[in-house]
Amino acid sequence: MARIPDTTGAARKSAKRDNEDDMERVALAADWDDISAGLRKDLGHQLHSQWIKPVQLGDFDADTGTLALYLPSEFAAEWVRKHFADRLSLAWKIMRSEIKKVAIEVHPSRKRMADIALGDSRGGSSDGPDLRVVSDGGFGDPGFSSVGLDASLTFAAFVTGDANVLARNAAQRMAATDKPQFSPLYIKAATGQGKTHLLHAIGHQFLGQHPRARIFYCSAERFMVEFVQALKQNRMIEFKTRLRGFDLLLVDDLQFIIGKASAQEELLYTIDHLLSEGKRLVFAADRAPQALDSVEPRLLSRLSMGLVADIQPADLELRRAILESKLTRFAPLSVPDDVIDFLARTITRNVRELVGGLNKLIAYAQLTGQPVSLQLAEEQLTDILSANRRRITIDEIQRTVCQFYRLDRSEMSSKRRTRAVVRPRQVAMYLSKVLTPRSYPEIGRKFGGRDHSTVIHAVKLIEDLRTRDADMDGDVRSLLRQLES
Repeated sequence: MARIPDTTGAARKSAKRDNEDDMERVALAADWDDISAGLRKDLGHQLHSQWIKPVQLGDFDADTGTLALYLPSEFAAEWVRKHFADRLSLAWKIMRSEIKKVAIEVHPSRKRMADIALGDSRGGSSDGPDLRVVSDGGFGDPGFSSVGLDASLTFAAFVTGDANVLARNAAQRMAATDKPQFSPLYIKAATGQGKTHLLHAIGHQFLGQHPRARIFYCSAERFMVEFVQALKQNRMIEFKTRLRGFDLLLVDDLQFIIGKASAQEELLYTIDHLLSEGKRLVFAADRAPQALDSVEPRLLSRLSMGLVADIQPADLELRRAILESKLTRFAPLSVPDDVIDFLARTITRNVRELVGGLNKLIAYAQLTGQPVSLQLAEEQLTDILSANRRRITIDEIQRTVCQFYRLDRSEMSSKRRTRAVVRPRQVAMYLSKVLTPRSYPEIGRKFGGRDHSTVIHAVKLIEDLRTRDADMDGDVRSLLRQLES
């Protein structure tokens, strides 16, 4: 009888090695947390968030004593190497004697963005800086390419509300056939609120009206990378000629336009040239022009000379509308209204995270065959929900309502029954029920020991008034925005 080899011992050794590797990775991660915290104190929050926080730990080569540190882009890796390599290396040597040096590299899984190729717009030589014109290939011109604009990011797919209506209207005006009243357009919004969507939408609409238009869309980071490459390759004349030949310039994430003064100067001259030719320029960033770091005053002046359109964080109504607009993609899968309401109320940081939560929930339901429910949402979105959870208290609601209606805080608990006091008090009760997990009796106790039936009456009354009274609805919406921001 053939003897079956005993592989149990080998399996145990392999499992032990895997476990040791896991423990080592955990230990390295803990050490990195300590190093990162120290650098945050030394560098300040802004520099740390921009350059150190994105660093990911790579592999440790015990033979050479080299620890790999990964950054998401070539530009970021080069910047960290130039400014922080010595500090990072020293910190790791102090933390672990076996680490002799660090290798700061681009993450292996990073995909090169399709929108950054700076090539010849008419199909010329391709051995220079890769600056690509974005167009739709109109009239069969092989030199044009549609690479760079996301087909799903159109004005039709952009859900509009009070928080973004100014930016939306300004973007549509910029893409219209008539000469724009303002240029450049500068769209300011926090991460995930829709500024990139509007840049792509402008490009799509402009191309629809001008099929042979030459458009350049890129991030500020990529602009700087390509500028440096052109400088090193002694191709600046070619770079300038191509860059200044566009009909529409779309530059995203302008907060990364830092560093080389010569790159900023080139962008400044490009803006001046395109404006003098009547061309259109749109920039987007997560902060106002005046808040950009290390940007020279002349460039700040050009960025501010047109229209600065702000996108505010999406309020409850807009978040709900965005979720409902996405549901058509998942038909015939049913998503109950209470789930939509739950997601809209709890995922408040940004729209991208909100839509991501919905996608994750529906994907899980489809893959497991489970129906979408409130319980499933709470179970499967714990990471997103935890990150978004900000406890709003009844005290905070009372304080905000009193400031809004210019009342003394004591009126929330007083016995006065004049309309000027009662209505704000009822609004505060309504908001307490909507924004906190407190029960009717608990809310009543915070309002001078009132009975739970009084709170129920207030909640129903304000709900009804919001459907009939535009002023009341406007007041509540304003208060919701303040409390949820």
